[in-house]
Amino acid sequence: MGTWPAALLLTPVTALLAFRVADADALTPVPQLLAFLPWLLAPTAAALLLTLLARWWPGTVWGVALLGLLAWYIEPYGKTTEPTGRPVTTLRVLTSNVEFGQATPALIDAVRRHEPDLVFVQECEYTCDAALRKHLAAAYPHRASVPGGGSEGSVILSRHPLRPTSGVPATMGMPGAIADVDGHAVRLQLAHPMPPVPGQIDLWQRELARLRDLAAADPATPTVLAGDFNASQDHAAFRALLDTGLHDAARLTGADRTPTWPARTTPAFGAQIDHVLVSDDFAATRTRFLDLPDTDHRAVLADLTLHAGR
Repeated sequence: MGTWPAALLLTPVTALLAFRVADADALTPVPQLLAFLPWLLAPTAAALLLTLLARWWPGTVWGVALLGLLAWYIEPYGKTTEPTGRPVTTLRVLTSNVEFGQATPALIDAVRRHEPDLVFVQECEYTCDAALRKHLAAAYPHRASVPGGGSEGSVILSRHPLRPTSGVPATMGMPGAIADVDGHAVRLQLAHPMPPVPGQIDLWQRELARLRDLAAADPATPTVLAGDFNASQDHAAFRALLDTGLHDAARLTGADRTPTWPARTTPAFGAQIDHVLVSDDFAATRTRFLDLPDTDHRAVLADLTLHAGR
């Protein structure tokens, strides 16, 4: 009696895991579902119980194999390394998607409370941009931005002098800059590629690939790449970005898999799609996730230490 229900649960999980094993994001609905890969444990465990009740032993083997694969791929992706040079300075980085500017007042309060050195803001439309100028310009006199309405505007705020770069061309603003951090050049890049919505998978992959190309273009310069990536470690396009030598601050501090979206269901349920990525020059000492009202993303606050050399 439990054979068919078990098979119906195990079949889509098997199909999704096949794409994960093949290192492919494929087409809708695969990328959307892969973002929630750890939650596939629930239907797999339910199916396994049904196979046991029905004494369907081939199905039991099937379910156990899927649980083993899920456990393997739920492990954090990539190696962690410690910088070899001496520590030269510290940086506190905050990234926040303020959802069409709605969470701007909460972000300003969070910035004043936590005093980050660098602030990466996504979906900062015109009123958000004006509010940041009005309330934070004294503390953050340096900025790089792409003005825009709706989700297109993005801003980097800095206590340290900035030399703007061309950034990364994308549908939504992805500004970049070179920061002078106590005499050390640090490359900054805000990330906000298109989400993998139906009909836009190719665009999502292309914009993540542009971030990957930027990260790979100058591996010798210390780099901080932060923002709403609309991707998790379970997406091949995001793993390709990590493979350039970047590390997720959350991974370095043991906070990997902490959900950042959708904020209404985190931390009980969600996916980690907001990240602070750093090059090998950085050590991360602490990562926190801030719940701001009026946005569907949690903000990420990372404490970093820059080391000289590698």
